[in-house]
Amino acid sequence: MSVLKQISFKVKSDLKALDEVLGHFDDINQPWIPKKDWLQCQLALAEGFTNAVRHAHKDITSDVLVEVEIKLTSDSLEMRIWDCGPFFDLQGFLQANASQDTRFAGHGQGLPILQKIAAQLSYERTDDERNCLLIIKNFSLP
Repeated sequence: MSVLKQISFKVKSDLKALDEVLGHFDDINQPWIPKKDWLQCQLALAEGFTNAVRHAHKDITSDVLVEVEIKLTSDSLEMRIWDCGPFFDLQGFLQANASQDTRFAGHGQGLPILQKIAAQLSYERTDDERNCLLIIKNFSLP
């Protein structure tokens, strides 16, 4: 699919920057995107960004930036979030926690939520010593 819209930006590794992240996200909204899918993507972006700040960058100064790239196609939204923290084995974590009933847990629900929202979810170390969280959400059929 060809990319209809694409944005890329960097923000400080600070939870206060979430409003800025979501503001950029709103800039690519289109009236034809199903509302439920849009809200799920917004939730996934917020969760991915806050995880980068809270976990990947917990021992790193807030001057370090989190980079975000979002691509919109006619049938999906692709989000990439780069952090500079230590590597985290996302697939291993999801497999290890797949059978746990965490419906009433106070925290730790973000990654299972991302897994439910995304058609594709990965977290990989890049050649430049960063990590990239990839979230692809396919839009529902009308």
